[in-house]
Amino acid sequence: MPRFQPEPAHVHGTPARIGILYANLGTPDAPTAPALRRYLKEFLSDPRVVEIPKPIWWLILNGIILNVRPKKSAAKYAMVWEKDGSPLAVHTERQAKLLRGALGAAGYPDVEVAWAMRYGNPSIASKLDQLKAAGCTRILILPAYPQYAAATTASVGDMVSAWTQRLRNVPELRFIRNYHDDSAYITALANSVREHWAHNGPLGSGDKLIMSFHGLPRFSLDKGDPYFCECHKTGRLLAEALGLNKDQYLVTFQSRFGRAEWLQPYTQPTLEALAAQGTRRVDVICPGFVADCLETLEEIGMECKEAFLTHGQNDGGKEFHYIPCLNERPDLITALTQLAITHLGHWLNSPGHSDSTIAERAKAQGAKQ
Repeated sequence: MPRFQPEPAHVHGTPARIGILYANLGTPDAPTAPALRRYLKEFLSDPRVVEIPKPIWWLILNGIILNVRPKKSAAKYAMVWEKDGSPLAVHTERQAKLLRGALGAAGYPDVEVAWAMRYGNPSIASKLDQLKAAGCTRILILPAYPQYAAATTASVGDMVSAWTQRLRNVPELRFIRNYHDDSAYITALANSVREHWAHNGPLGSGDKLIMSFHGLPRFSLDKGDPYFCECHKTGRLLAEALGLNKDQYLVTFQSRFGRAEWLQPYTQPTLEALAAQGTRRVDVICPGFVADCLETLEEIGMECKEAFLTHGQNDGGKEFHYIPCLNERPDLITALTQLAITHLGHWLNSPGHSDSTIAERAKAQGAKQ
């Protein structure tokens, strides 16, 4: 078997192009147990995700988890599945299309944009192949995760690196590490909260805005992963943009898996405690997710809502609101577009690329008119 895959056919004189790969976490192909088994096996086999000695974890994964969890997870996915497919895939595809359109409107119509999933379909390798076949010799990798984590952002990098090892002619690559404190991203989050309050009323005295981020094992922080700190910075910046004081919001972490300690405070126990203590209303936003998915729609919108409403005491636990992810909001697309243009930098004006003479073409077009 050849070590390197065949290169796409090349015609001399064809302008080189710039591509963007917009990568999200992943989703099963269908809300069924077989599809969940395939997805979970790929996801939970990643050593970036589970840092347990491989022989031990292989026994746990294949002997227990993949025989029990797929059916349960499939039932949860079925509750949020849309007619067009998984919510995460639907929103990610739309975001990528809108990003390409926004780049075109900004004067960069020839920048290719593809979307992919780290786990499941479409795969990162397949979409990078697509960009390369389209003539992209410079590719920007844009993970959909605002906050960096080894288990997410770095894992995308692993797959991109593995893809390059199959190539003879490797394109030039750039990688966006994070955008947890990007002003346009924070503005989009703040706008979504303000619009929610405009329709549902502002928080009352004693009410809380809960900012729930996906959790990671506690040891990730001890070993130097910046995720915990970046989540808190996002939370602080969002609170400042909204004019909230420290008593009006909380940063929590959801989606705990297994028995080990994870980043705290945990979202659902926090909501239960608040209800029992008399907190009447909570609004919950998930700033670490730019697209709604199982973890936001089912875990937060259903499970955590029920937990808060059923643990109320002393007039607590009366009102629960989930604030949707940014999804296709124009201010998110603006943020992603600005982020992409900033990181593309001189690529957009360098010789030999189809976007390199945009200013000259525009000038020439003006001269003809």
